[in-house]
Amino acid sequence: MRKLLFFIPLVFFLILGAVFYSQLGKDVQYMPSALVGKKVPNFTLVSLSDDQLYTHKDLPKTSYVINFWGTWCPACHVEHPFLMTLAQSGVPIIGIDYKDQKDSAEQWLEQKGNPYQMVLMDEMGRFGVDMGVTGAPESFVVDSSGVVVYRHQGVINAENWPDIQGYMK
Repeated sequence: MRKLLFFIPLVFFLILGAVFYSQLGKDVQYMPSALVGKKVPNFTLVSLSDDQLYTHKDLPKTSYVINFWGTWCPACHVEHPFLMTLAQSGVPIIGIDYKDQKDSAEQWLEQKGNPYQMVLMDEMGRFGVDMGVTGAPESFVVDSSGVVVYRHQGVINAENWPDIQGYMK
């Protein structure tokens, strides 16, 4: 019986090793979204530029990217230059200023440039919750019928853009 007790840690270690081994090669960045395959949720948000109210009906009728960002977000600083490049190449991007202050966002866009066709303010984060956002930056590809087809958590850059771009039809 005592000899059996010596094998318990070994068995536990082997099981734990098998679990870790089964996770090798999986995309750790990918987080499924309950919204994939569904329409963008209804919302009413204020535009950063003109203080007008906008709803989901005001979104583009072509494929586009919704990008949640904030001036408080270090990764958003890293992502911003690539978003500028995308915008210059004609990719439509809707910016959601997430849990941020209007003055800070205006100053950010004035200094760094504005890659967004439209910037809407989600100061309380309610639209972010409806979209399932876990943090910034986070982006969603929406098709021409208003259906979310892909969710990307983290920085969009030259390495991952080809995969994301594949969802824009």
